[in-house]
Amino acid sequence: MSHPPAPRLGFTLLLAMTVALGPLALDTYLPAFPAMGSDLGVDSHALSLTISVYVFVLSLGQLIGGPLSDRIGRAPVMLAGLAIFGLASLAIWHSDSFRQLLPLRALQAFGGGWAVVCVPALVRDRIHGREAAKLFSMIGLIMVAAPAFAPSIGSLLLKLGGWRSIFLFLGLYGLALLLVLKTTLFRGPRAIPPASQLSALRRYAAVLSTRPALRFILLQAMAFSVMMLFITHSSFIYQGHFAVGPSVFALLFGANIVVMTAMNLTNRVLLNRYSAHQILRLAVTLQALGIVALLLVLWLAPKLWLFVPAMMLTVGAMGAISPNNQASCMEYFAENGGTAAALMGALQFSVAGTISALSALLPETVTAIVAAMAACSAVCLLLVWTPMRD
Repeated sequence: MSHPPAPRLGFTLLLAMTVALGPLALDTYLPAFPAMGSDLGVDSHALSLTISVYVFVLSLGQLIGGPLSDRIGRAPVMLAGLAIFGLASLAIWHSDSFRQLLPLRALQAFGGGWAVVCVPALVRDRIHGREAAKLFSMIGLIMVAAPAFAPSIGSLLLKLGGWRSIFLFLGLYGLALLLVLKTTLFRGPRAIPPASQLSALRRYAAVLSTRPALRFILLQAMAFSVMMLFITHSSFIYQGHFAVGPSVFALLFGANIVVMTAMNLTNRVLLNRYSAHQILRLAVTLQALGIVALLLVLWLAPKLWLFVPAMMLTVGAMGAISPNNQASCMEYFAENGGTAAALMGALQFSVAGTISALSALLPETVTAIVAAMAACSAVCLLLVWTPMRD
C-alpha cells in the first residue's frame, strides 16, 4: 500500500530540485576551470573531459536505475542515488589530483542518474494526462532556470572559498535533498511496490514493444538535438559569423532562455483547454517554422536583427515540446515507468551528443548548421503528425 501523495507544491518543488542536479553539476564549476587547471596541473582540454564523462555516466546511471526503480521501488533508488551523488561530491572536495577527480566525477554522475531517472516515473505514478503535463512543465521551468543561474552560483562560491567549495555545495545539496525526501515524500512504506520481478532486459523489451510510445522517445532525442546543435555552435554563429562581443553574445544566448520560459508558462495555460499531444504538435510546428525563417534570413537578408528572433522561436519552442512530449510518452507506462524514463533520458543525451559531435564534420557555415537543425526538425514533424498505430 502506497503512502498518501505529498502536497502538490512541495511534491513539484522536490522533484524540480532533484532534476536540477544535472545542470548544477554540469554548470556550477565551469567558471572554476582556470583555477582547477592551475591547482591540479592540467589544461582546460583535460578538464573538459570531466563534462563528457559526466554526461556519459549520467546516461548509464539512468539505464540501470530506471528498471531497478520499477523492481524495488522509487524511494530506495532515488535516495541511494542522492547518497552516491552527495558523497562523491564531498570526495571531490577533498581530491588533490586529476586522477582522483575523474573517477569521482563518474561516480557523482552515476548517482545523479539514479536520482534523476525516478522523477518522470514518480510523476506517472501519481498523476496523468493534462495534470502530468502541467507538472512536467513546472519541473521544466527549473531545468531552464538552473543552467542560467548555475555559473553565477559557481562564480560566487569560487570567490568565497575556491573551486573546492563548489563541490562542497553540491555534496551538501545532494545530502540535504536526500534528508528532506526521506522525511517527507518517502516517509513510511515504500513509495511504489514492485509490480513484478522482471529482469531489466525484459523491462526494456516491454518498453520497446510499446510502439506508440517509441515515437515520443525518438521525438525527445531529435528535438533536443535541434537545441544542442545551436548550443554547440552558438559561439561561432554569433561571435564568429555575426561578430558580436562576449557581452552581446551572453544577452543573445539568454534571450533563448527567456522565450523558453515564456513558452513553458504559456503551455500551462493552454493545458486547461487542450491536450498535451495537441500542444506538442503546435510546438513542434513552431520550431520548424522558426528554422524555415532562419534559412530564409540566411538566404535573403542575413541580418542579425532578423536572425535572432527566428532562433529564439526555434530554441524557445523546447519550453513547450519537452513537458508535453514527456507526459504523452509516460501515459503508456503504468508499469515500467522508470525503465521508460531511463530509455528516454539516455537516448536524448546519446543521440543529441552524437549528432552534435558529427556536426563538426559539416562545412563551417551557419547555413550548414541550420540545415542540420532542419533535418532533425523534419524528423520531429514526421513523428508528431503521422497517424498513430498500436
